[in-house]
Amino acid sequence: TLLRIVRSGQKKFKLMKKITLLTIIAFSAFSTSAIAQKATKKSTKKVLFVVTSNDKLGNTGEKTGFWSEEFAAPYYELLDQGVEITIASPLGGQPPIDPKSADPASATEDTKRFDADKTLQEKLKHTHKLSTINQKDYDAVFYPGGHGPLWDLVEDKSSIALIESFYTHKKPVAFVCHAPAVLKNVKIKGEFLVKGKKITGFTNAEEEAVGLTKVVPFLLEDALTKNGATFSKAANWQPYAVEDGLLITGQNPASSKLVAGKLLQQLKK
Repeated sequence: TLLRIVRSGQKKFKLMKKITLLTIIAFSAFSTSAIAQKATKKSTKKVLFVVTSNDKLGNTGEKTGFWSEEFAAPYYELLDQGVEITIASPLGGQPPIDPKSADPASATEDTKRFDADKTLQEKLKHTHKLSTINQKDYDAVFYPGGHGPLWDLVEDKSSIALIESFYTHKKPVAFVCHAPAVLKNVKIKGEFLVKGKKITGFTNAEEEAVGLTKVVPFLLEDALTKNGATFSKAANWQPYAVEDGLLITGQNPASSKLVAGKLLQQLKK
């Protein structure tokens, strides 16, 4: 009887030891998973895309908006690298797409993907209102072009304040094609942000080539040069991007991926 009691006690001890070991393993696995999830969440970069809400090309009666390639190429370049993207616009909701950028002649692999991307199309229908955005929630901001921004984002107080906030908090600010125009009224400590900065954007020659010199409210190249920027450029329609500290700019639609690449490099620092 004593032997049975001893053996029974030994079995219970082994069982308790096994249960304790399994509990420790399970707890360790849970803790490791929680730490990994927290690390992943912390390491995920977040970029804000700001697009125009304006669909009127001056007084021409024609439509404008954001240029699809300038949105799509950087969007997928960043998304495919695990970057989390939020889209905002002055009015919120569905932003206008320049109908000319949807021309099959302008199609790229990125715009074809954009056209077929139902998730993104749904996301675009519900862009956040720009006035509700806080830079502290993001690691960088990117503005695609199109002629639309020349009539709304250039003067939009929320946009101006947001760019100033990103820049003063040492976060990258990136723009392509006509989007650098939104820097026209941005100041840091009383001085134009572009003063003394190397920059590019849609050139006077390119504006002349598309026949809109007399339609746009101002010429981007002239306005930024007047504000003290060191403006450089490549030949019409050639890919060209400039990086000056936190400020990244691209000349035209073909420069969209170059801008995204430079932005990615800064996000990895």
